[in-house]
Amino acid sequence: MKIMIDSNVFISAAYNPNSIPAKTIHVISQHHELILCDYIINECYDTVNRKFPQHIPELDKLMEAIVCKKVAAPRAGDGLIADPKDAPILNAAVLYDVDVIVSGDKHFLQLSIKRPKVMKAADFLENYGADE
Repeated sequence: MKIMIDSNVFISAAYNPNSIPAKTIHVISQHHELILCDYIINECYDTVNRKFPQHIPELDKLMEAIVCKKVAAPRAGDGLIADPKDAPILNAAVLYDVDVIVSGDKHFLQLSIKRPKVMKAADFLENYGADE
């Protein structure tokens, strides 16, 4: 499956490397096709630098360890999501035919679209996690 992981999941994983988000990222990177857009990467670093600058090394380590396809996120959108800051992520997911977006963001979780499916990290692990 093609999976996109939202920045809030990466930030949680950098903050707590033993968390469900961290395990989810590992499973996706190892067993699925991870699609990661430039907007998510930039948002991760901007947020961690602003709120948790001491965790930049953990974020660097996490980003270096994942296997992913990096893509550009189209900035213009059609207003499918309430928060315009989330539009580039949704646009990239649609453009690159992503099956699932893993996110804890309420704007993604409230979407009423069939594809891509939106799931929390714990729900993804429960439904698609690989035995390790």
